[in-house]
Amino acid sequence: MHSPIKEIEFLARSDHRIRVLEALTEGPCDRKKLRVTTSASSPTMGRVLADFEDRRWIVRDGPDYQLTQLGAFVADRFLDFREAMETEYKLRDVWQWLPREMEGFSVDLFADAVVSYPGSRYPYEPVERLTQLIKGTTRLRGFDNIVYKSINNEAVCQAVLDGMELEYIYSPDALQGTIAWNPERIMEAASCEHCTVLIHDSLPDGDRCGLGIVDDRAGICCHDAETGALRAIIDTDAPKAREWAISAFERVRRDAKPVDSDLFEALVSSDLTS
Repeated sequence: MHSPIKEIEFLARSDHRIRVLEALTEGPCDRKKLRVTTSASSPTMGRVLADFEDRRWIVRDGPDYQLTQLGAFVADRFLDFREAMETEYKLRDVWQWLPREMEGFSVDLFADAVVSYPGSRYPYEPVERLTQLIKGTTRLRGFDNIVYKSINNEAVCQAVLDGMELEYIYSPDALQGTIAWNPERIMEAASCEHCTVLIHDSLPDGDRCGLGIVDDRAGICCHDAETGALRAIIDTDAPKAREWAISAFERVRRDAKPVDSDLFEALVSSDLTS
């Protein structure tokens, strides 16, 4: 009896079959080129090609083999599924922090993302990745419900003082917490013309993640809901991901309120005198 699962296993359990199928998606190949591309022995290549011919996935035209329409159909679907599983594996450990309330988010936007996740031997990778992104951009936009670690707050302040354009939206608690970190330093950076601070009472996904956009990348800052600790950074230079991030930021920005100088000075003063 025909079993689709067995056909999937037929491909998935053989690297040589997958590599031949992948090579033929690029165009017709002769047997010698396929052997070089796949590192398969001559007997192995013979078996792979015979199995593919039996399934009507390939035809031979002179010395070259090429995919049939049926073979191309199988190749497209199988290779897409393999790519999907690669993305799933990359994001498996951080899935619980992915956005759920930010309109338009989908996992495939971050298929090529760099995932900075703290390992057992080195827990500071997300913090260092965030600092790297801050220091490497001329413009930073985003929103978050969590107060960054002091090293990241200092990186933002110094970058603003060095000329980086900042437009950031805080929850009330995050803004107060950020100011409390170093009121004078925050006031110094916030006084720059190219620094815009806004406040929002209900940020989307505020209990799990924030959003950041730098010159050529979009990133998600993942937080522990109970402690507020930075758990991971997921960032990508995929244009579609960055377009999505900008649209998500603009939607939140429309409902945010600017923090005027009087409010800012009042918050700073309260921390300086507390």
